[in-house]
Amino acid sequence: MPEIAPAPGKTSPPAGSRRRFSWIWLVPIIAAVGGLLLVLRVWMEAGPQATISFQTAEGLESGKTQVRYKEVNVGIVQRVALNPDRTGVVATVRLNKEAAGLLQEGTVFWVVRPRLTLSGVSGLSTLFSGAYIGLDPAGHNAKDIPEKATKFSFVGLEVPPEVTQDRPGKRFTLKAHDLGSLDIGSPVYYRRISVGQVVGYRLDSSGKGVDIQVFVDAPNDAYVNEGTRFWNASGVDFSVDSRGLEVRSQSLLSVIVGGVAFDTIETRLHAAAKPNASFPIYSSETAARAQPDGLPLRIRMRFDQSVRGLSVGAPIDAFGAPVGQVDSIGLELDRTTNQFYALVGATLYPERLGAKTFEEIREFSGSSLEHPSGKLMAAMIERGLRAQLRIGNLLTGQLYVAMAVFPDADPATFKMEEAPFIPTVPNNLDQLQLQLNSILTKLDRIPFDGLGAEVGNLLQGTSRLVKRLDTQLAPEASAMLRQAGKSLAVVGGMLSPDAGLPVNTATLLQELARTARSLRELADYLQTHPGSLLRGRAPDTVPARAPSR
Repeated sequence: MPEIAPAPGKTSPPAGSRRRFSWIWLVPIIAAVGGLLLVLRVWMEAGPQATISFQTAEGLESGKTQVRYKEVNVGIVQRVALNPDRTGVVATVRLNKEAAGLLQEGTVFWVVRPRLTLSGVSGLSTLFSGAYIGLDPAGHNAKDIPEKATKFSFVGLEVPPEVTQDRPGKRFTLKAHDLGSLDIGSPVYYRRISVGQVVGYRLDSSGKGVDIQVFVDAPNDAYVNEGTRFWNASGVDFSVDSRGLEVRSQSLLSVIVGGVAFDTIETRLHAAAKPNASFPIYSSETAARAQPDGLPLRIRMRFDQSVRGLSVGAPIDAFGAPVGQVDSIGLELDRTTNQFYALVGATLYPERLGAKTFEEIREFSGSSLEHPSGKLMAAMIERGLRAQLRIGNLLTGQLYVAMAVFPDADPATFKMEEAPFIPTVPNNLDQLQLQLNSILTKLDRIPFDGLGAEVGNLLQGTSRLVKRLDTQLAPEASAMLRQAGKSLAVVGGMLSPDAGLPVNTATLLQELARTARSLRELADYLQTHPGSLLRGRAPDTVPARAPSR
């Protein structure tokens, strides 16, 4: 067969250069597409990524440490590294897609490890499963938690929160002078039942007090209202009064770890307290149940005697009721006498006498604590109101200030000012000391030397008199006694039974008895025959002779 020549200008391909597409290439293409789809699916199903800062990486491992919420695994730690300034670590975690909404403002993270606290032992399960990161979102229910992540950088807690944010109840802030024996986990009591706990504390903005965070579980948080008062229930409260020794304590746990108690003191109805409301905390139940302080009234007192035993905070009683306390104690120099005296500053709370009494006082005096006129105080001082130091404890010698009326007190003037002076009187011991000093002064004025000489002369004269009595009067007295003995002997002889005087006396008595009997018979006869006084005695009748037989 003849060969066909190629067309001019074209060259024919070499033999075997044409190849068809091989189906074997579909396998890697399908694998690549499947892998790409798988990666795309994993990327689409992957949850958000977040960073958490901790002080240490103890218990954290990349690819192993889990992130849990309510003991459910919701993520895993992907990377652990030092932060840029090398003061801590940053853990990169990835959460599941369905848990993305947990990354929000207010969510807290912490590392769960075995811990021993006042509230008990926690994290024991990590001894076998290893540490994990706990999570607590800010929302209290599912409606409060968004569907997507809104925050991706967090600072982890080094200590787990005592109360989760979704726990039903309310938080309150207690204002205290110091923390005392309270600590995180200390119980909160209502009528001796534990209804909450202390969850945190910090210094206030001024640095002069402590803000204590407490949490009261529902439904007991409804008992906290505007009239509720909190007090420190730590330890044991001892009191000695007319009823004897009284010991009060909330529980054995509060003695060991401290505690807080509360109750509604006022009887009127109050609205329930709002979350994060602030309350002052009192030092004891007695202080909490006392009358409200109200507006203060500053006073000053001058004492010219020793104030040893009086301390800042000592109570001030008015007619037996506590109405204030001592704020300061200082010394001042009196230029007129060049002697020091004690200047005591104090605060009075008239409202402690009761709201009704306080209103009557204001109505009577025509003044208020904001604009006091001093009319009532001046009238009371004119009637003898004075301040006096008294012993409150015989064992310790502790003093307190008593406001009482002394009708015999020296007159004093009163001037109302920002911190008026209240006149004072010495206490009983000082008065007794003054009286003893006065007696000793009078005794010093007695001339004991002259009295001693006079007493010596008196004793000498007495000695001479005794000697004279012994030499002159004694013999005469002996003779007189002997003569008196003889006279008594004669009288005794005359009165003896054999003497004539007793015999004659007996005969005389017999005759007197016969005479008295005759007079009695005469009186009987005259009573029977009264006419005999005129006619005489009738002749005696002859008795009749009996007839003979």
